[in-house]
Amino acid sequence: MESPQLVILAGLAIGLVYGAVGLLSGFCLMSSMRGWLAEGDGRLVRTYALAIAVAIAASQFLAGRGMVDLGKTIYLQNSFSVPALFLGGLLFGYGMVLSNGCGSRALVLLGRGNLRSFVVVIVLAIAAQMTLKGLIAPARIALVQASQTTVNTNSLPALLVTLGLAEAAARTLAAAAIVIALMLFAFAHPAFRRSPGQIAAGIIVGLLVSAGWYVTGYLGADDFNPIPVTSLTFIAPIADSLQYAMLSTGLTLNFGIATVAGVFAGSLVTALATGRFKLEGYASPRHMLRSGGGAALMGMGGVMAFGCSIGQGLTGVSTLALGSFIALAGILLGTTAGLRGALRVQPLAVV
Repeated sequence: MESPQLVILAGLAIGLVYGAVGLLSGFCLMSSMRGWLAEGDGRLVRTYALAIAVAIAASQFLAGRGMVDLGKTIYLQNSFSVPALFLGGLLFGYGMVLSNGCGSRALVLLGRGNLRSFVVVIVLAIAAQMTLKGLIAPARIALVQASQTTVNTNSLPALLVTLGLAEAAARTLAAAAIVIALMLFAFAHPAFRRSPGQIAAGIIVGLLVSAGWYVTGYLGADDFNPIPVTSLTFIAPIADSLQYAMLSTGLTLNFGIATVAGVFAGSLVTALATGRFKLEGYASPRHMLRSGGGAALMGMGGVMAFGCSIGQGLTGVSTLALGSFIALAGILLGTTAGLRGALRVQPLAVV
């Protein structure tokens, strides 16, 4: 089997697993933050923290063994715009609250029969394409060009190297410090320790991130037909999936599109098998307007931030890129603003 076909099939398989796990566990940063800040239930946020820890540990292990060159990813660039990353994260986080879930969660819920998520996916895809290549693209490019910074230390290990550590030691120290802190945060919570399903979900999602790196960076490595080194992310892939659905004869399947299809299919099959499939719609025009507005913010913000709560929050952070931590900080702040304080979004429906 040629490497492009192998990568597409592996992307589909990774998406299938993510869709099933996402439906059964409710894995979502929005749900995690809402449970923690608004409802006092910290289990889901521990699941997310555990997923980050596993993603970092496994991804850095692959990089340390020379199996994946994370330097080829979009996250470890020497030039990046701090304002664009942070502002994009803010927009995405707040939009996530308005839409009651992120892009990956919308795909999972769509597989369960939630027609509200269909609107979210379509609007998110259109807004993302407008920001990537359409009407909003010139403003985004102008912001990036006016504020981008060129640095030699684009990751935490690189920062430690400037202090005199060897590259291997810097990678190990940076990864170990974050992984240990996140693991302590996760397992210090008694309710989380009594939730084997949530523990399993965190471990599986984290491993899926590293699996994506392994597939695109190792199995798909081909000097004559190079494939972008990437892993789980959903903003650009959702946009590409909509474009592929409309113009498939002029486009080529890739890992991201296969993953998006896999997430929907995995959720659909799991929902049907467990009796969770149920058609749902909007309660009011106001609800639809707010949901669509949130999806538009996620599409624009996700492009500016180079990823979403999965694409930056898990995949980007697994590379230990400084820009990913900036984007994640914006996402967390935007989500917190939507859940608390003067900008709080009043819930209309619980998903």
